[in-house]
Amino acid sequence: MHFDRSAASFDNADHVGIVVHNTRWRLGLAAGEPKYDDLKAGLPKPLAITVPTITMKEMPNGAPHRTPAPMPRNLPGKYAHRTITGGIGHNLPQEAPQVFAEAARRCRNLIGITA
Repeated sequence: MHFDRSAASFDNADHVGIVVHNTRWRLGLAAGEPKYDDLKAGLPKPLAITVPTITMKEMPNGAPHRTPAPMPRNLPGKYAHRTITGGIGHNLPQEAPQVFAEAARRCRNLIGITA
């Protein structure tokens, strides 16, 4: 049922163009729809996360990925990031539990989390 509804979206001459533009927009490589600028301007700004924070990201697998550089903007507290390599996908703890745990341990030590 759900697949049939999703599959219908592919039967659209604009589908590829829409998907490509959406990907470019999410990566900051294309402008958004101007008619939504007022709505976007009214959204609340992200809150700062002040507790010690660890972020992890898989190594790019051929798809465009943003670097973690923008992340610390909202993370003024202790912060560490690790990029996990080795062909791991988006579910780091499940796909590579040992690598994930070791990266978490090293980041924890780096930012001084003792609990």
